[in-house]
Amino acid sequence: MNDNAPYPPDLTDDELARLDITVLLRYGLTAEPGNRRTALFGDGAAAAAVILDRLGTEPRSVAFLADIVRAGGLAHAAQLPEPLPRPEAADVMREWLQAGTELMGGIAADDTAATWLRAIATIVELKQLTRARDRST
Repeated sequence: MNDNAPYPPDLTDDELARLDITVLLRYGLTAEPGNRRTALFGDGAAAAAVILDRLGTEPRSVAFLADIVRAGGLAHAAQLPEPLPRPEAADVMREWLQAGTELMGGIAADDTAATWLRAIATIVELKQLTRARDRST
């Protein structure tokens, strides 16, 4: 355990949105369990969720893309003309998918990417549910 790490993490949504997701993918997607993988699935997934949520992305779209990555691989998903329905979100996601494809990590990287995308979908859904709950109270 890293006793120097702040708990809970102290990054705001704006700070998360400025993280370089492609770098986190390049170093974390094929890494063994440890700091790099934790950064990808922690701050990286949260940051990606913030970005996609701000672009109006529905969580089910990201979950569907995760299924496509798991079934066909990162390379297949990176070639989709519209990996997500909204053009701005599709452009961002295409960049992230391409970063993963460049690693040539094989099936293991494809499965990790699909799991990462599912995590993002879950976070986006939680953000939306929280907002809806806050509006209703």
